[in-house]
Amino acid sequence: MIERQTGFSLIELLIGLIFLAIGLLSIAGLQATSVRGNIFSNNLMQATYVAQDSLESLKNLSLDSSALQAGNYNLTPITISGVTFNQSYTVVVNGNLRTIHYTVTWNDGVNHSITFSTMRSQ
Repeated sequence: MIERQTGFSLIELLIGLIFLAIGLLSIAGLQATSVRGNIFSNNLMQATYVAQDSLESLKNLSLDSSALQAGNYNLTPITISGVTFNQSYTVVVNGNLRTIHYTVTWNDGVNHSITFSTMRSQ
């Protein structure tokens, strides 16, 4: 009497390994995308902190301060976690009203910028 043998054939095993490999490669691709997204989010958060802090300092100055006169101003770049954030702001004067546009730019392989605006009066 011939006993029936059970198990997987070599072809079935190879097909299963191919599906497993495709799944693992997909997950690895998603992981790399996630890491890039987290790095961008961190840089955006740092740029936001830099801009908000500096903008608050400008808002606390008196209107006749030299930093709030009409013009374009470039500030010293700040390096945080190996990324350099360049800062600049523009002041537009209309009577007693000062409009301040504060921009932070950085490059993490791609050029990015974020701009905040505020108005200041007496």
